[in-house]
Amino acid sequence: MAAPQDDMFSLCVDPTKVSGCVEVRFIDKIKGKGLFAKKAIKKGETIFIERPLVSAQFLWNSLYKYKACEFCLRALETAEDNARRLSGIPDLSLPHPELCKVHPELHQACPQCQVMYCSNECRQAAADQYHRALCLGTSQEDPNHPISKLKDGQLTVLRTLFTTALYDDHLNRWFTPEGFRSLFSLVGTNGQGIGTSSLSQWVHACDALALTSQQRVQLDSFIDQLYKDVEKETGDFLNCEGSGLFLLQSACNHSCIPNAAASFPSNNFLLHLSALSDISPGEEIGISYLDCCQCDRSRHSRHKILRDNYLFICSCPKCVSQMDELDLTSDDEEEEGEAEGDDMEDEMTDV
Repeated sequence: MAAPQDDMFSLCVDPTKVSGCVEVRFIDKIKGKGLFAKKAIKKGETIFIERPLVSAQFLWNSLYKYKACEFCLRALETAEDNARRLSGIPDLSLPHPELCKVHPELHQACPQCQVMYCSNECRQAAADQYHRALCLGTSQEDPNHPISKLKDGQLTVLRTLFTTALYDDHLNRWFTPEGFRSLFSLVGTNGQGIGTSSLSQWVHACDALALTSQQRVQLDSFIDQLYKDVEKETGDFLNCEGSGLFLLQSACNHSCIPNAAASFPSNNFLLHLSALSDISPGEEIGISYLDCCQCDRSRHSRHKILRDNYLFICSCPKCVSQMDELDLTSDDEEEEGEAEGDDMEDEMTDV
C-alpha cells in the first residue's frame, strides 16, 4: 500500500478533520516525533480512524483454523461458527444471530491460490496493490519465481521478491540491502498488533440491545458462561491476529500512563485511536506498548520489557516520578505478590 511519506494524515478516514485536531512535532533526536493535541479532546472521544500503510495476518491464524480476509484482516467466520470452534461445543446456538455482521455470501477467493477475501472490493484491492505479483499460484506455475525460494528463509531472497514485485524509484532506498534491513527493523519496532473477532463484535452488539432487566440478566449469563467455556477450551487466543504499520499512529510515543489507546472495533484493519482521559491542547498523546498488568509492574520490570522488545528506555512522567524507588526484578515482584496473598489468607483465617 503506497502513501506519501510526507503526509502523515493521508491514510486517515477524514484527513482534514484529523489535521485540525492533532499535529506531529519533532521532540528531540532520542525520542524523535510525537503526536500532540491541537484542541481539547474528551475522554472516550475517537481521535482518528486510520488505514494501515501495510498490514498482514500472522501465519498461525491458519494453523489454528482462524480465518481472516487476506487484505483487510476482517474475521471470516460467523460469530456462531467462531463461538463453536473456540468453545469446542459444535451444536452451540447464539441468541440474536442477526447481530452478526459477517456475510459469507460476499466472500471471494483468489482464482489462482484460493486465499480468501471478505468481499470483491478487498480481492480487487489486493490484486491491484500486490497480490497479482506475489500470488502463490504464479510461483507454483513458475519454479523460478522468487516466492518459491522463500523456504530458504533468507532475507536476501525476500528482498529480491519485494524488489521484483514492488520496486518504486521514489522508494529505492528501501530496496538496497541496508535499507531493507532497516525496513524490517522498522516493522519490528513500530508494528501495531491488529486483532479481529466476529464473536467480540457480536458481544458488543448485544451490549447495545434494548432489553428488559430479566432478558439482560439471561443474555449476560449466557455470554459469561460462553467465555468460561472458551477459556477452558482455547485459553486467551481469541482473535484473528496480524500486524500493520500506521503512518499517524506511529507518531504516538509510549507512556506507562497512556491517555489514548488503539482498537479495531470495525472487525478489520481500521485503527481507531480513542482518548482514555481528557487531553488538553498542547498535551502529548501517548499509548502504552505494555498490557495493563505490565504497566502495573515496577519501573525496573517495565524498562526491561521495553528495552528487550522496543529498544528504548522510557522517560514518561510515571517513570521519572519512580526514579528514586527501589528497583524490583520480576522475581522480586512475584515473591512480593505471593507474600501479600499469604497475608490475606492469614487474615481470612483469623476472621
